[in-house]
Amino acid sequence: MSININKVNKFYGKQQALADVSFSLKKGEVVGFIGPNGAGKSTLMKIITSYLQQDSGKVQICNLDTLEEDLKVKSKIGYLAENNPLYNDMYIKEYLLFVGDIYKVDNLKMKVAEIIQQTGLTPEESKKISQLSKGYKQRVGLAATLIHNPEILILDEPTTGLDPNQLVEIRNLIKQVGQDKTVLLSTHIMQEVDKMCNRVIIINNGKIVDDQLVSNFTKNNIDLEDHFRKLTS
Repeated sequence: MSININKVNKFYGKQQALADVSFSLKKGEVVGFIGPNGAGKSTLMKIITSYLQQDSGKVQICNLDTLEEDLKVKSKIGYLAENNPLYNDMYIKEYLLFVGDIYKVDNLKMKVAEIIQQTGLTPEESKKISQLSKGYKQRVGLAATLIHNPEILILDEPTTGLDPNQLVEIRNLIKQVGQDKTVLLSTHIMQEVDKMCNRVIIINNGKIVDDQLVSNFTKNNIDLEDHFRKLTS
């Protein structure tokens, strides 16, 4: 399994953010991770990426323990945070070279050129990040997550704030790169789960309340949004 989560708990003071969360993801899965605000999505994603430690339970990434081998874990993961932190004063190529150098990517200049083409950044590659639209900034964020060819992508709200055209482009890009990786993405947009994901995991109040194939909803004529509301209301 690419990601194996077993009985993970996390507290912020007396508030329990995650309660015995368990699931596994394998290569080639694009999994939608959905839940209301404050349900625990971002907390779990930060634990998976070793940016935050759980209070109990175990998380393994490609058979590596996140608590014991956090640097190796980070090398396996491409993480796009919800606020997509970027260095706005850098040019696109400059920023990707900077990120790639941190990961010690071989043949870095060639890799940056490939990623710029793959993520559709070629028309804007001579611009500073501050000059880009929201959609192109998301592309830069995705390019940075892909620069070291990670086995796993963790994407927190990757389509938030995009216009319809940008949304379709980013959706197609995620589907494309997810073909040979494991992708876990959080979203508030149910249509994105239908369009991008083959599996959905629903979390509410820190607990997993559903985990099934997206195709089951179509097969059983169940509206995902209605199903989500029933489980989280």
